[in-house]
Parts: sequence; C-alpha cells; structure tokens
Amino acid sequence: MDIAVSTTTALCGAQWTIAGAGHEAVVVEIGGGLRAYRAGGVDVLDPYDPDELCPAWSGKVLAPWPNRLRDGRYAFGGRPWQLGISEPERHTAIHGLVGWVPWRLVAQAADSVTVECLIAAQEGYPWPVLLRTHWSVGPDGLRARHEATNLGASPCPFGLGAHPYLRLGAATVDDLTLRVPASSHLLVDGRLLPIGAAKVAGGGLDYNQPRRIGAAVLNTAFGDLTGDPVVVSTTDCSVRVWADDSFRWWQVFTSDTLTGDRFRRALAVEPMTCPPDAFRSGRDVITLEPGQTWTGTWGITPES
Repeated sequence: MDIAVSTTTALCGAQWTIAGAGHEAVVVEIGGGLRAYRAGGVDVLDPYDPDELCPAWSGKVLAPWPNRLRDGRYAFGGRPWQLGISEPERHTAIHGLVGWVPWRLVAQAADSVTVECLIAAQEGYPWPVLLRTHWSVGPDGLRARHEATNLGASPCPFGLGAHPYLRLGAATVDDLTLRVPASSHLLVDGRLLPIGAAKVAGGGLDYNQPRRIGAAVLNTAFGDLTGDPVVVSTTDCSVRVWADDSFRWWQVFTSDTLTGDRFRRALAVEPMTCPPDAFRSGRDVITLEPGQTWTGTWGITPES
C-alpha cells in the first residue's frame, strides 16, 4: 500500500514571530536564529524569505565555535581531533555544528521564544552539549540570551557567536558610519585565518571614533574591547549592537563575498566569545566542566 508523505515545508522550518513595544522578530527552526527583525515596521536586520536558503549564515547561532578553524584540526584534553571540512574553498571548519540543524521550541510568549538544540557527541567533537537560546523583544530592542550545558562526563571546549546582518533603510554599506570600541584587530592570511594581531590606533582599522565605511573592505575580528557597543549609523538613524563581557570579540563583515542584490547591502556585526581558530590557539576558549552551564547575552537597540 502506498503511503502519502508530505514533503512541503519552508526551507527555514517552523517560524515563531515575537512582538512587543513596536519591535518584531522572526525566529526559525533551522539554525535556531533570526530570519527577520524590524522596529516600527522598518527592517533592522536584512531579512530573507521563508523559502530562501539562509544566505551567508544570516542570523544564525554559531556554536560550539564561531568563525573558522584551520583544516578542522585542534587538540584538547591531550588528544588531537579532526572535524569535517565545511568550507572547502579555504579548507576550514566554519561556524560550528548547529547552523543547519533543527532547534526545538521550549517556550513561547507574545514577546519571547526559547529554542534549544542538542550538539550530539560526534567525530571531532565527542561531547554532548545542550544549547538554549531565549530571544525577546521590548522597548530596548532585541535581546538574545544563550546557554550551553555540558551533558558529558569530561570537560569540553566551547565558543559561541551570532551572525546578524544590519540594514539601515536604503543605505548601502558604503553609506554607513561605524564605531567599533576596540584596541586591536587580527591579521589574517589568504584563508582568513589569523597569523598575528595589531593595534588599531591611528590605522586604517581604527573605528574608535565614528568613521564612514566608504569603499573599505572588512572581514575583521576586533579584540581588546572596551565593553561599549558597536554603533552603526546614517544621518537618519543608528543601531547599537551590545554584548556582555562573555563576548570578547566583534567580527565585522562588509558583505563583499555576497552576490546579487546582497552585495555590500548589509553589515554583519558578529559578537563572538573567542576569535577565529580559537580551538587551535586556545585564546578565550571556554572550558565547560561536566554539568556546567555557561550563559551569555547580547542585543540590538535601534535609535532614531
């Protein structure tokens, strides 16, 4: 007997819309991140359609590591580990393990939603970690609170990032003014992997005072943060991206590798707990002990 099977579903999976105080966001099942966020009916993040494959990690949660890991190799607990290569053109493992898997709805209210995902123990990362994200909107804008709990019997390495693309009205990246309160940035090779660090003071990557981006090409990790938010603005409006001290890095990306209408249309401002290739360098990697829960919070505040 033939059994009818429905194969029709949005590429983003289920969607949960939250709204409050003039702010609205759409959280999706696949990746557990944001498909859209708007304030006063105006897009603050560059949205994508439900039946569009999420472009360039837009709005996703990046865990258990953000950014790139050279050759997918690292050592932890006195042993070497090999992850799958998810960015073949640069031969790296990029943005963790949960960006393209379903997250489960845990709780929902009019202005908030909580979703979770289990990182199953697997080749290259043999530790079960439960991730949970609480998304909420209110008078101060959008807020994300992340939790990670080590369900295994041994310590594990962990890092987390997020990948929002800011869009301010009809302005392109060239028209935006940027302030990044940071004292240093990473130097990278042709694979966008770190080979050193440099101070930003007085150089072309010094955005401690607001500067127009213009034709600048950025795919840059900024460190030694002051704790102040990143501010992106035009003559008409501004957006603050803030994070608690769990997030020690900002990755800023001017969308130069995106194609079509998305080329340099939106600016990615990515809070990260650790820098690129951190599992190899050990820099700012979180060690989760068995049963331990880490939490970190960041958010977006639009201002007229």
